[in-house]
Amino acid sequence: MSGYSPHTADDVAAMLATIGVRSIDDLFAHVPAGLRERARVDLPAGLSEPELHRLLSGLADRNGAGAVFLGAGAYPHWIPAVVDQILLRAEFATAYTPYQPEVSQGTLQAVFEFQTFTALLLGLDVANASMYDAASATAEAVLMARRLLPGRRTVWIARALHPHYRATVATYLRGLGDVRIHEIAFGAGGRTDLAGLRSALGDDALCVVLGQPNVFGVVEDLADAAAAAHAVGALAISATAEPLALALLRPPGACGIDIAVAEGQSFGLPVSYGGPGVGLLATHERHVRSMPGRIVGETVDARGRRGYVLTLATREQHIRRERATSNICTNQGLCALAVTAYLSLLGRHGLRSLAEVNYQAAHAVATRLDAAGAPRVFTAPFFNEFAVHAPDAATEWETLAREGVVAGFPLGRWYPELDGALLVCVTETHGAEQVDRLVGALAAPAPAARSVRG
Repeated sequence: MSGYSPHTADDVAAMLATIGVRSIDDLFAHVPAGLRERARVDLPAGLSEPELHRLLSGLADRNGAGAVFLGAGAYPHWIPAVVDQILLRAEFATAYTPYQPEVSQGTLQAVFEFQTFTALLLGLDVANASMYDAASATAEAVLMARRLLPGRRTVWIARALHPHYRATVATYLRGLGDVRIHEIAFGAGGRTDLAGLRSALGDDALCVVLGQPNVFGVVEDLADAAAAAHAVGALAISATAEPLALALLRPPGACGIDIAVAEGQSFGLPVSYGGPGVGLLATHERHVRSMPGRIVGETVDARGRRGYVLTLATREQHIRRERATSNICTNQGLCALAVTAYLSLLGRHGLRSLAEVNYQAAHAVATRLDAAGAPRVFTAPFFNEFAVHAPDAATEWETLAREGVVAGFPLGRWYPELDGALLVCVTETHGAEQVDRLVGALAAPAPAARSVRG
């Protein structure tokens, strides 16, 4: 019998006899024959577990070791093996959402700790549990701002915010015909043009949305942006694709941000070709009833024992539709648990140490690339991601990728004016040999003259 199919032929025959049917095909006899024929799936025979392992290992080997310096919203970090082991613990498993606290204390406690870490990281009072990813969390933050300031209609979004986040916000707002989106340009240094923003903001401004760091890896001036928003009565929102940076930077809440969101993928989740992620969202306590998602709270039972309960869940399943704050239907429990385990293992000091390693590694590579003839595009401070000049970047990137070096991300795909730039990400996962291959590849005079296989 093939792997992952637990029923023997005798098992199947016994089940059919019990329900009084001669064959499995008889179960679908009521479906017209034409439809059944069209729906037939021509699948190969199943594989045993060793056969499947060999097949998948062979496919994985085709990826090659390579030197991959791709970030652009999903970041490679080392994940301690114990994170996956904690995910296997049955104490944290429930059938789905934890509506019945008496049978889901493990899940509720994990979510409570996740909220605590999120609030600490973003520097705000309360956090929810949780969002699908940072892109949808950013859109939910804008909708939350609209609930808080229903009379305002203009959303100001930094053009240096990740394009996927901007597109998601636009999609969420498309059905609200009375809300307008204006983009804020970025300057030559790579930061958002806050002087231009201040001159453009008016009484109709709903919120200002910036990345931190932005899509170029550049550190934004959140305090100045928040002050500009507050000066006209608007709210300030920050969105962080690489949350490890917040171990070194002032948290958004300390910079005056009203609603902060982030992507949790860097904390214990593999890149996995771009997903899944998990969104973090935090805000001030005074805004808690406008916050989407759920909140798990800590309490005590009749005997004084500590326990956890679903405290606030103002979504359509729990409340009248017109009073719901969101229709988010999952708290990304497994991903949130991975983030919680990862942050628990590293702790405050470990997280900062890791952030320093990333910062130093990226700056060292940037210095080497500059000396090799691939200088940075932007001059503003950056974390572990930076843009470099690379003439004919798109063709150059394709050539290098075929030779085993993924030299970042061609920014021309998102920003036509940066067609000659590559966005390079360096983390603790990049070894000296990989860095040498990257520098050697980008330093060579022409793609045809390059030999980057190593």
